[in-house]
Amino acid sequence: MERDDAQERNLPASQRRLDKAREEGQVARSRELPAFLLVALGAAALWAGAESVLAGFGALVRSGLQFGAADAFDAARPLARLAGAAAHGLALAAPLFVAATLLALAAPLAVGGWIFSGRALAFDWNRLDPFRGFARMFSMHGAAELAKAIAKAALIGAVAAALLGSQLGALAALLSQPFPATLAGALGILGLVALGCALAFGLVAAADVPFALWWHRRELRMSPEEARRELKETEGDPQLKARVRSLQREQARRRMMQEVPKAAVVVTNPEHYAVALAWREGAMRAPRVVAKGRGLVALRIRALAVQAAVPVAEAPPLARALWRHVEIGAEVPRSLYVAVAQVLAWAYQLRAARAAGAGEPPPPELQVPSGMDRVA
Repeated sequence: MERDDAQERNLPASQRRLDKAREEGQVARSRELPAFLLVALGAAALWAGAESVLAGFGALVRSGLQFGAADAFDAARPLARLAGAAAHGLALAAPLFVAATLLALAAPLAVGGWIFSGRALAFDWNRLDPFRGFARMFSMHGAAELAKAIAKAALIGAVAAALLGSQLGALAALLSQPFPATLAGALGILGLVALGCALAFGLVAAADVPFALWWHRRELRMSPEEARRELKETEGDPQLKARVRSLQREQARRRMMQEVPKAAVVVTNPEHYAVALAWREGAMRAPRVVAKGRGLVALRIRALAVQAAVPVAEAPPLARALWRHVEIGAEVPRSLYVAVAQVLAWAYQLRAARAAGAGEPPPPELQVPSGMDRVA
Protein backbone atom coordinates (compact mmCIF):
# COMPACT_ATOMS: atom_id res chain seq x y z
CA MET A 1 0.00 0.00 0.00
CA GLU A 2 1.23 3.49 -0.82
CA ARG A 3 3.14 5.13 2.03
CA ASP A 4 3.90 8.73 2.85
CA ASP A 5 7.12 8.69 4.90
CA ALA A 6 7.55 12.45 4.74
CA GLN A 7 5.06 12.88 7.58
CA GLU A 8 4.43 10.97 10.74
CA ARG A 9 1.45 8.65 10.47
CA ASN A 10 -0.36 9.42 13.70
CA LEU A 11 -4.00 9.35 12.53
CA PRO A 12 -6.12 6.18 12.84
CA ALA A 13 -6.90 4.31 9.64
CA SER A 14 -10.16 5.23 7.97
CA GLN A 15 -12.72 2.61 7.05
CA ARG A 16 -11.89 3.15 3.37
CA ARG A 17 -8.22 2.42 4.04
CA LEU A 18 -9.10 -0.71 6.01
CA ASP A 19 -11.39 -1.90 3.20
CA LYS A 20 -8.71 -1.24 0.58
CA ALA A 21 -6.13 -3.15 2.63
CA ARG A 22 -8.55 -6.06 2.91
CA GLU A 23 -9.04 -6.09 -0.87
CA GLU A 24 -5.26 -6.38 -1.20
CA GLY A 25 -5.15 -9.30 1.24
CA GLN A 26 -3.91 -7.31 4.24
CA VAL A 27 -5.90 -8.28 7.33
CA ALA A 28 -5.08 -8.86 10.97
CA ARG A 29 -3.78 -12.38 11.49
CA SER A 30 -2.76 -14.22 14.65
CA ARG A 31 -0.32 -17.05 14.05
CA GLU A 32 -0.80 -18.37 17.55
CA LEU A 33 -4.57 -18.86 17.45
CA PRO A 34 -4.72 -21.53 14.69
CA ALA A 35 -1.68 -23.25 16.17
CA PHE A 36 -3.29 -23.27 19.61
CA LEU A 37 -6.53 -24.75 18.27
CA LEU A 38 -4.70 -27.56 16.47
CA VAL A 39 -2.47 -28.32 19.48
CA ALA A 40 -5.49 -28.27 21.79
CA LEU A 41 -7.34 -30.66 19.50
CA GLY A 42 -4.41 -33.06 19.34
CA ALA A 43 -3.86 -32.89 23.11
CA ALA A 44 -7.54 -33.49 23.85
CA ALA A 45 -7.66 -36.43 21.45
CA LEU A 46 -4.48 -37.90 22.97
CA TRP A 47 -5.72 -37.48 26.54
CA ALA A 48 -9.31 -38.64 26.03
CA GLY A 49 -8.89 -41.28 23.34
CA ALA A 50 -5.48 -42.77 24.07
CA GLU A 51 -6.82 -46.20 25.06
CA SER A 52 -9.26 -46.52 22.15
CA VAL A 53 -6.68 -45.34 19.61
CA LEU A 54 -4.07 -47.67 21.07
CA ALA A 55 -6.51 -50.60 20.98
CA GLY A 56 -7.49 -49.87 17.40
CA PHE A 57 -3.93 -49.62 16.10
CA GLY A 58 -2.90 -52.63 18.21
CA ALA A 59 -5.60 -54.70 16.56
CA LEU A 60 -4.47 -53.40 13.19
CA VAL A 61 -0.86 -54.47 13.87
CA ARG A 62 -1.92 -57.92 15.14
CA SER A 63 -4.09 -58.55 12.12
CA GLY A 64 -1.24 -57.50 9.87
CA LEU A 65 1.18 -59.92 11.47
CA GLN A 66 -1.20 -62.87 11.27
CA PHE A 67 -1.34 -64.74 7.98
CA GLY A 68 -1.76 -68.32 6.85
CA ALA A 69 -0.16 -70.54 4.21
CA ALA A 70 -2.56 -69.38 1.54
CA ASP A 71 -1.49 -65.79 2.12
CA ALA A 72 2.19 -66.72 1.75
CA PHE A 73 1.73 -68.48 -1.62
CA ASP A 74 -0.78 -66.11 -3.24
CA ALA A 75 0.83 -62.92 -4.60
CA ALA A 76 -2.48 -61.05 -4.78
CA ARG A 77 -3.46 -61.60 -1.13
CA PRO A 78 -0.67 -59.51 0.52
CA LEU A 79 -1.61 -56.50 -1.59
CA ALA A 80 -5.27 -56.91 -0.67
CA ARG A 81 -4.36 -57.22 3.03
CA LEU A 82 -2.14 -54.13 2.78
CA ALA A 83 -4.93 -52.15 1.16
CA GLY A 84 -7.36 -53.26 3.88
CA ALA A 85 -4.89 -52.34 6.62
CA ALA A 86 -4.36 -48.91 5.06
CA ALA A 87 -8.10 -48.30 4.86
CA HIS A 88 -8.50 -49.39 8.49
CA GLY A 89 -5.71 -47.02 9.57
CA LEU A 90 -7.25 -44.13 7.66
CA ALA A 91 -10.62 -44.84 9.27
CA LEU A 92 -9.02 -44.68 12.72
CA ALA A 93 -7.28 -41.36 11.95
CA ALA A 94 -10.15 -39.85 9.94
CA PRO A 95 -12.02 -38.18 12.86
CA LEU A 96 -8.88 -36.38 14.04
CA PHE A 97 -7.92 -35.46 10.48
CA VAL A 98 -11.39 -34.07 9.67
CA ALA A 99 -11.53 -32.10 12.92
CA ALA A 100 -8.07 -30.64 12.31
CA THR A 101 -9.03 -29.65 8.76
CA LEU A 102 -12.22 -27.94 9.92
CA LEU A 103 -10.31 -26.07 12.63
CA ALA A 104 -7.68 -24.95 10.13
CA LEU A 105 -10.41 -23.59 7.86
CA ALA A 106 -12.44 -21.98 10.65
CA ALA A 107 -9.55 -20.40 12.57
CA PRO A 108 -9.21 -17.39 10.21
CA LEU A 109 -12.84 -16.48 10.93
CA ALA A 110 -11.89 -15.59 14.51
CA VAL A 111 -9.41 -12.88 13.47
CA GLY A 112 -9.73 -11.13 10.13
CA GLY A 113 -12.17 -13.56 8.55
CA TRP A 114 -11.78 -15.26 5.19
CA ILE A 115 -10.57 -13.23 2.26
CA PHE A 116 -10.41 -14.14 -1.41
CA SER A 117 -8.06 -11.68 -3.10
CA GLY A 118 -5.98 -12.31 -6.19
CA ARG A 119 -3.82 -9.28 -5.39
CA ALA A 120 -2.19 -11.16 -2.53
CA LEU A 121 -0.93 -13.74 -5.07
CA ALA A 122 0.50 -11.14 -7.44
CA PHE A 123 4.26 -11.14 -7.87
CA ASP A 124 6.02 -8.35 -5.99
CA TRP A 125 9.73 -7.63 -6.49
CA ASN A 126 9.88 -5.96 -3.08
CA ARG A 127 9.42 -9.36 -1.46
CA LEU A 128 12.76 -10.44 -2.98
CA ASP A 129 14.60 -7.35 -1.79
CA PRO A 130 17.19 -8.56 0.80
CA PHE A 131 17.48 -5.09 2.34
CA ARG A 132 13.76 -4.99 3.03
CA GLY A 133 14.00 -8.48 4.49
CA PHE A 134 16.77 -7.44 6.88
CA ALA A 135 14.78 -4.34 7.77
CA ARG A 136 11.79 -6.48 8.68
CA MET A 137 13.96 -8.85 10.73
CA PHE A 138 15.43 -6.03 12.82
CA SER A 139 12.29 -3.91 12.98
CA MET A 140 10.09 -3.31 16.01
CA HIS A 141 7.71 -5.98 14.79
CA GLY A 142 10.57 -8.46 14.45
CA ALA A 143 11.72 -7.68 17.99
CA ALA A 144 8.17 -8.15 19.26
CA GLU A 145 7.87 -11.50 17.48
CA LEU A 146 11.21 -12.64 18.97
CA ALA A 147 10.15 -11.61 22.46
CA LYS A 148 6.83 -13.37 21.97
CA ALA A 149 8.56 -16.57 20.79
CA ILE A 150 10.93 -16.57 23.80
CA ALA A 151 8.04 -15.96 26.22
CA LYS A 152 5.98 -18.69 24.57
CA ALA A 153 8.80 -21.24 24.74
CA ALA A 154 9.53 -20.35 28.38
CA LEU A 155 5.89 -20.60 29.43
CA ILE A 156 5.14 -23.87 27.64
CA GLY A 157 8.44 -25.38 28.78
CA ALA A 158 7.75 -24.44 32.40
CA VAL A 159 4.24 -25.93 32.24
CA ALA A 160 5.52 -29.14 30.64
CA ALA A 161 8.32 -29.48 33.22
CA ALA A 162 5.88 -28.93 36.10
CA LEU A 163 3.38 -31.47 34.80
CA LEU A 164 6.04 -34.09 34.09
CA GLY A 165 7.50 -33.54 37.55
CA SER A 166 4.08 -34.12 39.10
CA GLN A 167 3.70 -37.40 37.16
CA LEU A 168 7.11 -38.94 37.93
CA GLY A 169 5.58 -41.29 40.51
CA ALA A 170 2.91 -42.45 38.08
CA LEU A 171 5.54 -43.02 35.39
CA ALA A 172 7.65 -45.09 37.79
CA ALA A 173 4.63 -47.19 38.73
CA LEU A 174 3.99 -47.99 35.07
CA LEU A 175 7.31 -49.86 34.82
CA SER A 176 5.86 -52.76 36.81
CA GLN A 177 2.78 -53.05 34.61
CA PRO A 178 2.35 -55.23 31.49
CA PHE A 179 3.45 -53.61 28.29
CA PRO A 180 -0.05 -52.74 26.96
CA ALA A 181 -1.02 -51.13 30.27
CA THR A 182 2.34 -49.31 30.44
CA LEU A 183 1.92 -47.97 26.93
CA ALA A 184 -1.68 -46.85 27.57
CA GLY A 185 -0.72 -45.17 30.85
CA ALA A 186 2.25 -43.42 29.26
CA LEU A 187 0.04 -42.13 26.47
CA GLY A 188 -2.49 -40.87 29.04
CA ILE A 189 0.22 -39.00 30.97
CA LEU A 190 1.60 -37.63 27.72
CA GLY A 191 -1.90 -36.46 26.79
CA LEU A 192 -2.28 -34.74 30.16
CA VAL A 193 1.03 -32.93 29.69
CA ALA A 194 0.07 -31.98 26.14
CA LEU A 195 -3.28 -30.67 27.37
CA GLY A 196 -1.54 -28.51 29.98
CA CYS A 197 0.84 -27.17 27.34
CA ALA A 198 -2.13 -26.46 25.09
CA LEU A 199 -3.77 -24.41 27.85
CA ALA A 200 -0.53 -22.46 28.25
CA PHE A 201 -0.49 -22.04 24.48
CA GLY A 202 -4.04 -20.68 24.83
CA LEU A 203 -2.79 -17.91 27.11
CA VAL A 204 -0.25 -16.98 24.46
CA ALA A 205 -2.96 -16.95 21.77
CA ALA A 206 -5.25 -14.84 24.00
CA ALA A 207 -2.50 -12.24 24.26
CA ASP A 208 -1.54 -12.48 20.59
CA VAL A 209 -5.03 -11.83 19.14
CA PRO A 210 -5.44 -8.26 20.51
CA PHE A 211 -1.78 -7.60 19.68
CA ALA A 212 -2.36 -8.66 16.06
CA LEU A 213 -5.44 -6.42 15.78
CA TRP A 214 -3.58 -3.47 17.31
CA TRP A 215 -0.52 -3.97 15.12
CA HIS A 216 -2.63 -4.24 11.94
CA ARG A 217 -4.32 -0.90 12.63
CA ARG A 218 -1.00 0.62 13.64
CA GLU A 219 0.53 -0.35 10.31
CA LEU A 220 -2.38 1.26 8.45
CA ARG A 221 -2.26 4.57 10.30
CA MET A 222 -2.42 7.65 8.08
CA SER A 223 -0.49 10.89 7.88
CA PRO A 224 -2.41 14.18 7.74
CA GLU A 225 -1.56 14.48 4.03
CA GLU A 226 -2.91 10.98 3.33
CA ALA A 227 -6.10 11.81 5.24
CA ARG A 228 -6.58 15.00 3.22
CA ARG A 229 -5.90 13.18 -0.04
CA GLU A 230 -8.42 10.46 0.83
CA LEU A 231 -11.00 13.08 1.79
CA LYS A 232 -10.58 14.67 -1.63
CA GLU A 233 -10.93 11.29 -3.35
CA THR A 234 -14.07 10.32 -1.43
CA GLU A 235 -15.86 13.62 -1.03
CA GLY A 236 -14.22 15.70 -3.73
CA ASP A 237 -12.11 18.85 -3.60
CA PRO A 238 -13.56 21.22 -0.94
CA GLN A 239 -12.98 24.23 -3.19
CA LEU A 240 -14.72 22.51 -6.08
CA LYS A 241 -17.60 21.49 -3.83
CA ALA A 242 -17.93 25.08 -2.58
CA ARG A 243 -17.97 26.30 -6.19
CA VAL A 244 -20.67 23.74 -7.09
CA ARG A 245 -22.77 24.80 -4.11
CA SER A 246 -22.36 28.43 -5.10
CA LEU A 247 -23.54 27.68 -8.64
CA GLN A 248 -26.46 25.68 -7.32
CA ARG A 249 -27.51 28.56 -5.07
CA GLU A 250 -27.19 30.98 -7.96
CA GLN A 251 -29.35 28.79 -10.19
CA ALA A 252 -31.94 28.43 -7.42
CA ARG A 253 -31.93 32.20 -6.97
CA ARG A 254 -32.47 32.73 -10.70
CA ARG A 255 -35.39 30.30 -10.71
CA MET A 256 -36.80 32.04 -7.68
CA MET A 257 -36.49 35.47 -9.29
CA GLN A 258 -38.30 34.20 -12.39
CA GLU A 259 -41.35 33.52 -10.19
CA VAL A 260 -41.55 37.05 -8.79
CA PRO A 261 -43.31 38.63 -11.84
CA LYS A 262 -45.93 35.86 -11.63
CA ALA A 263 -46.64 36.47 -7.94
CA ALA A 264 -49.95 37.80 -6.64
CA VAL A 265 -48.32 40.10 -4.08
CA VAL A 266 -44.94 40.83 -2.50
CA VAL A 267 -44.84 41.48 1.24
CA THR A 268 -41.88 43.58 2.45
CA ASN A 269 -40.32 44.84 5.68
CA PRO A 270 -39.91 47.21 3.69
CA GLU A 271 -36.18 46.85 2.96
CA HIS A 272 -34.82 44.06 5.13
CA TYR A 273 -37.18 41.23 4.10
CA ALA A 274 -39.29 40.46 1.03
CA VAL A 275 -41.60 37.51 0.39
CA ALA A 276 -43.47 36.85 -2.86
CA LEU A 277 -46.79 35.01 -2.60
CA ALA A 278 -48.60 33.16 -5.40
CA TRP A 279 -52.28 32.27 -5.36
CA ARG A 280 -54.37 30.72 -8.09
CA GLU A 281 -57.90 29.91 -7.07
CA GLY A 282 -58.89 26.38 -7.96
CA ALA A 283 -55.28 25.35 -8.66
CA MET A 284 -53.83 25.83 -5.18
CA ARG A 285 -55.09 24.65 -1.81
CA ALA A 286 -53.46 27.62 -0.08
CA PRO A 287 -51.17 30.52 -1.07
CA ARG A 288 -47.54 29.55 -1.59
CA VAL A 289 -44.25 31.35 -1.05
CA VAL A 290 -42.48 31.44 -4.43
CA ALA A 291 -39.57 33.71 -3.48
CA LYS A 292 -38.09 35.19 -0.34
CA GLY A 293 -34.92 36.90 0.76
CA ARG A 294 -33.36 39.54 2.92
CA GLY A 295 -30.88 42.31 2.37
CA LEU A 296 -29.82 42.68 -1.25
CA VAL A 297 -31.99 39.73 -2.31
CA ALA A 298 -35.02 41.42 -0.76
CA LEU A 299 -34.27 44.64 -2.63
CA ARG A 300 -33.94 42.66 -5.87
CA ILE A 301 -37.33 40.95 -5.29
CA ARG A 302 -38.94 44.31 -4.59
CA ALA A 303 -37.41 45.86 -7.74
CA LEU A 304 -38.63 42.98 -9.92
CA ALA A 305 -42.10 43.25 -8.41
CA VAL A 306 -42.29 46.99 -9.12
CA GLN A 307 -40.99 46.42 -12.65
CA ALA A 308 -43.66 43.74 -13.29
CA ALA A 309 -46.43 45.82 -11.64
CA VAL A 310 -46.88 43.24 -8.87
CA PRO A 311 -48.50 44.81 -5.79
CA VAL A 312 -45.98 45.44 -2.99
CA ALA A 313 -47.42 45.52 0.53
CA GLU A 314 -45.31 46.95 3.32
CA ALA A 315 -46.23 44.68 6.21
CA PRO A 316 -43.15 44.12 8.40
CA PRO A 317 -44.65 41.60 10.88
CA LEU A 318 -46.12 39.42 8.13
CA ALA A 319 -42.93 39.64 6.02
CA ARG A 320 -40.78 38.54 8.95
CA ALA A 321 -43.19 35.73 9.88
CA LEU A 322 -43.32 34.38 6.32
CA TRP A 323 -39.55 34.63 5.87
CA ARG A 324 -38.90 32.73 9.09
CA HIS A 325 -41.58 30.02 9.03
CA VAL A 326 -42.27 29.21 5.35
CA GLU A 327 -39.81 27.67 2.88
CA ILE A 328 -39.83 28.46 -0.82
CA GLY A 329 -42.52 26.41 -2.57
CA ALA A 330 -44.38 25.67 0.68
CA GLU A 331 -47.89 26.70 1.61
CA VAL A 332 -48.41 29.36 4.25
CA PRO A 333 -49.40 27.93 7.66
CA ARG A 334 -52.95 28.10 8.93
CA SER A 335 -51.94 30.57 11.61
CA LEU A 336 -51.18 33.13 8.87
CA TYR A 337 -54.24 32.48 6.70
CA VAL A 338 -56.11 35.58 7.92
CA ALA A 339 -53.20 37.96 7.44
CA VAL A 340 -52.34 36.53 4.00
CA ALA A 341 -56.01 36.69 2.93
CA GLN A 342 -56.11 40.35 3.94
CA VAL A 343 -52.96 41.08 1.88
CA LEU A 344 -54.31 39.22 -1.15
CA ALA A 345 -57.63 41.08 -0.92
CA TRP A 346 -55.74 44.38 -0.78
CA ALA A 347 -53.64 43.31 -3.82
CA TYR A 348 -56.79 42.55 -5.84
CA GLN A 349 -58.28 45.92 -4.84
CA LEU A 350 -55.04 47.63 -5.87
CA ARG A 351 -55.04 45.96 -9.28
CA ALA A 352 -58.66 46.92 -9.82
CA ALA A 353 -57.97 50.51 -8.77
CA ARG A 354 -55.01 50.75 -11.15
CA ALA A 355 -57.09 49.38 -14.01
CA ALA A 356 -59.83 51.92 -13.30
CA GLY A 357 -57.38 54.78 -12.76
CA ALA A 358 -58.66 55.29 -9.21
CA GLY A 359 -56.67 55.96 -6.08
CA GLU A 360 -54.87 53.16 -4.24
CA PRO A 361 -56.73 51.54 -1.36
CA PRO A 362 -55.24 51.97 2.15
CA PRO A 363 -53.02 49.09 3.40
CA PRO A 364 -54.83 46.62 5.64
CA GLU A 365 -54.28 46.30 9.37
CA LEU A 366 -52.89 42.80 9.66
CA GLN A 367 -53.25 40.39 12.56
CA VAL A 368 -50.08 38.25 12.94
CA PRO A 369 -49.95 35.74 15.84
CA SER A 370 -47.70 36.91 18.65
CA GLY A 371 -44.11 35.71 18.40
CA MET A 372 -44.24 34.56 14.76
CA ASP A 373 -42.60 37.72 13.48
CA ARG A 374 -39.54 37.37 15.68
CA VAL A 375 -36.37 36.70 13.69
CA ALA A 376 -33.42 35.18 15.55
